[in-house]
Amino acid sequence: MPGASEQMSAMQRVRVGMTGLAVVLILILLASALVSSARNDAPVVAVGVPNVETVANMTGADEGVSTADAGREPLAELGIAPAATNSIAPPAKLAPMEPPASLQP
Repeated sequence: MPGASEQMSAMQRVRVGMTGLAVVLILILLASALVSSARNDAPVVAVGVPNVETVANMTGADEGVSTADAGREPLAELGIAPAATNSIAPPAKLAPMEPPASLQP
C-alpha cells in the first residue's frame, strides 16, 4: 500500500493540474468575450475622412470635363488596365436548324 506521503503528493499534483486547467479555461473565455465585443462595436470614423457612400456615388462627369473626354480611359488605351465597358459584341442569334430532308415526312 502506498504511504500517506505518496497519497498526499498525488492529491497535490491533481489539485495543481485542475487549477491549471481552470486558469486556462478562464483565460480562453476572457479572450473570447473581448474578441466578440470588439467585433460588435461600431466602426470608428475619423474626422475629415470622406463618407464611403458619398464617394461611391460620385460620377466622373465634372463641369470642366467635356462629354468626349469623360468616356476616355487612358489606362485602358495604354493596355495597363481593362476597359470598364464591354467591347465584345454579344453573339448573333442563330437561325433554327431544319431537319435533313431524309428525316422529314
